[in-house]
Amino acid sequence: MADFEFAAPVDLEEALRLLGATAGSRPLAGGTDLIDQLNAGRRATDLVVDLKRIPALMRLEVDGDGLHIGGARSCTDVQQDSAVRADYAGLAEACGLIGSVQIQNRAAVAGNVCNAAPSADTIPALISLSANAIVRSQSGTREVPLDEFFVGPGQTVLKDGEILEELVLPSPPESSASAYLRFIPRNEMDIAVAGVGSYVEVDPESRIIIKARIALASVAPTPVRAKEAESHLEGKVLSDEVIDQAAALAPHSASPITDVRGSADFRLQLVKVLTARTLRKCAERLSN
Repeated sequence: MADFEFAAPVDLEEALRLLGATAGSRPLAGGTDLIDQLNAGRRATDLVVDLKRIPALMRLEVDGDGLHIGGARSCTDVQQDSAVRADYAGLAEACGLIGSVQIQNRAAVAGNVCNAAPSADTIPALISLSANAIVRSQSGTREVPLDEFFVGPGQTVLKDGEILEELVLPSPPESSASAYLRFIPRNEMDIAVAGVGSYVEVDPESRIIIKARIALASVAPTPVRAKEAESHLEGKVLSDEVIDQAAALAPHSASPITDVRGSADFRLQLVKVLTARTLRKCAERLSN
C-alpha cells in the first residue's frame, strides 16, 4: 500500500475543508471497500479523511421528510433500527446481506452506495424506496435522486471535495411494502449474481397498485430500474397473474454480461425469478 496522510476530524466543515483542499482525497465512511482498494493498488490517494467521528454523519432518524441515514451510519445500525424494519423492510433485508456481521458493523450504507459496485445490495432497495442522495461540499448542497447517482461501474456523480452527507427516503404509506432478494453461489460472504429490490403501493380501498418500483443489481454497468415491469403493474390489482407478467418483463431492462459467476442468460432468468419472489413478498406484507 502506498503512503497517504490520514485525518479524523470531528466537525463536518473541517472534513469538507480537508477534502476540498487536496485533489483526489478520499472520504472514509467505513473503509471496508476503500482500504482493500488502496491496498491492492486499484485506487490511490494522498489523503484519507475518516468521517466516522462526525456526529452530523451518524444521523439515523425519521422526521416529516422521511428516513434520514447519515453518510457514516453502519449497515448494522440501519438493519436493526425498528423504524427501518417496520417501514423499509427491503432496505433492512439488504443491509443484513452485506458481507459478514463484522463487515456490517463497520460498513456504512452510504459507503456501499458510493463504492458504486453494480452488485451492491443496498442500492436496489434504496432506489425502489425512492431514496435521494444529499451531496455536500464547501460550496453547498445538492440533491440527487439515487437512480441518477451512478454513471458507471465504481463511478458516481460525486466530484472532488463532495461527500454523500445523507440518504433521505420518503415516508411510505401504510398500504405499501418493499422487499429485497439476491442470488449468490454461497450462503454468505459472496457477491450477488443478480439482485432485485421491489416496492409496491396500493390504494387501501380498491387494492389497485398506485406506484411500483423495481430496481435490479448486477445485470448492467449500473443499477437499473425495470420501468416496463413497473408500468405493467400500475393500475392493476397485485395478483399472481399480474406478478408473473411483470416478472417476465423485468429482464427487458437488464443488459448483463457473462463472467465467472454466471452467464448473461442465467442472470436474465434470475431477474425474472427474483422479481416474482420480491413482488410476492410485497403482496404478503400488504395482506398482513
